[in-house]
Amino acid sequence: MRVLVTGGGGYIGSHTVRALQNAGHDPIVLDNLVHGHRDLVEQVLQAPLVVAQLGDRQRLQTILTQQHVEAVLHFAAYATVGESVVDPASYYRNNLGDTMVLLEAMVQEARRRNTPPMPLVFSSTCATYGHPERMPITEDCPQQPISPYGRSKWMVEMLIGDFAAAYGLPAVIFRYFNAAGADPAGDLGEDHTPESHLIPRVLHTMGGKRPGPLTIYGDDYPTPDGTCLRDYIHVTDLAEAHVLGLEAIRRQASDQRPAVRIYNLGTGQGHSVREVIGAAAAVTGCPLPVSAAPRRAGDPPVLVAAADKARRELGWSPRLSQLATMVRHAWIWHQRRHGCRATGCPVTGPTPEPKTS
Repeated sequence: MRVLVTGGGGYIGSHTVRALQNAGHDPIVLDNLVHGHRDLVEQVLQAPLVVAQLGDRQRLQTILTQQHVEAVLHFAAYATVGESVVDPASYYRNNLGDTMVLLEAMVQEARRRNTPPMPLVFSSTCATYGHPERMPITEDCPQQPISPYGRSKWMVEMLIGDFAAAYGLPAVIFRYFNAAGADPAGDLGEDHTPESHLIPRVLHTMGGKRPGPLTIYGDDYPTPDGTCLRDYIHVTDLAEAHVLGLEAIRRQASDQRPAVRIYNLGTGQGHSVREVIGAAAAVTGCPLPVSAAPRRAGDPPVLVAAADKARRELGWSPRLSQLATMVRHAWIWHQRRHGCRATGCPVTGPTPEPKTS
């Protein structure tokens, strides 16, 4: 199947391109390269790359037609909560406005072909839940997003639901929790500027790429060690879920009215900030000095997914989402990509061998 992957040069998108390739699909990447990486698409994945803005309707329509696209996996989005607060306009324009263009183009292409709309798999987020009313978080938990980022993703979910009802758009929405780790081969991983996620910040500090100590925001939460608990999911497991979601849509009976399927993706287990730091110290052999700061506004003590629905309906089962595994894979990647070394520590951690194929 010819699959357009928007944002396929980014962290989760690039891993999903590989998962599609491994499953026998034929992905083409559309990315504006604001946060995506050309070298990962062209050199590592060796996938076709179209450098364009998703909101360029004419360009997008041409791609859908000329490339004979049969499905869309949609990752293209800005995804930093703090940035969305100070610059909400860019988040609504990019995340919501450009997605509107994509959905209209997909419906228009279906009319041109005189076929039902092609399937869509959308990358959403647990940020749509805001401060959840219960834990673990199930898919029917009320959505009360508290940031422009979370609201932009929630609004896209509403758009998709309306397009499914009016135009027969078949869609799967994944709300995932904390993506972590890197491809086990060590040639794909997380590379953001600036880096806001905990595991790469820990590893970059240990590896001498950013100054220490590492700041822990809040050590007085009602959790076992006083720091926040988050549900970390290996990025490769996330990628494989997207392929399963796409295949689930394909199996849907042709006479069945499309319904939007929504799934949480997580492990159902939370790890604290201090647990992550301890796991990184075990992998690298390097202790990490930390300093405590007040809690950040809006950070709930615990965010953990109930992902039973994805396991039950899609047959999805995370294989790599043990904390030590995620940290180890991330460490291999950050050594290769960023030159991280646990300088001055008794153990420097595994150094990946050059890839030969």
